[in-house]
Amino acid sequence: MSIMSTGLGNDEALCVSPRRAARMLDLGLTRTYELLNSGELKSFKDGKSRRVIVASMHEYVARRLAETATEEAA
Repeated sequence: MSIMSTGLGNDEALCVSPRRAARMLDLGLTRTYELLNSGELKSFKDGKSRRVIVASMHEYVARRLAETATEEAA
């Protein structure tokens, strides 16, 4: 299993529920919705359900890592 893996194997989901996204990112549901509302995480509505794009979660983590590296270098 690679570091970027979500533990879903070869059939990694393209999108997940906000609750699942919160678990994957180890965040609270409120913080997850804050990230969705601010555009930090991308999502869409499918009927009444909201789905968070897993790739946007990877991008969010990469941005946070880059910000941290920049702050530590300063």
